[in-house]
Amino acid sequence: MSPTNTEQLKENLSEAGSHLKSAASAASEAIKGAAGAAGDELKLGKANVKSELSDTALSGLNAAEFGGAAAKEQVDVLLDKGRDLLDSATDLIREKPLASFGVAFAAGWLIAKLARSSGEK
Repeated sequence: MSPTNTEQLKENLSEAGSHLKSAASAASEAIKGAAGAAGDELKLGKANVKSELSDTALSGLNAAEFGGAAAKEQVDVLLDKGRDLLDSATDLIREKPLASFGVAFAAGWLIAKLARSSGEK
């Protein structure tokens, strides 16, 4: 006797159910594997970020150490330029005292005039 249509339907539905169960199990394993891989990548990325931030902090500290020395160098350069300018002015005054006095007098008079005119407003 050959199986009835109903029996064949039941058998095919049972087989489909079995395949569906296997597919769900495979999908579950794939998701678990992907989550594990994503977790590993996240841990690696986190470690890389921490490492780069640590290197950034060390570079910043090194730059700060050199910053103080660089500022001192610039102050020394400015002081040297100031001394050179003062020496140059001193030489000019010694060479031409009358002209220097006239320029200083005129500059003082101009500054006083400007100060008075701004105070009158």
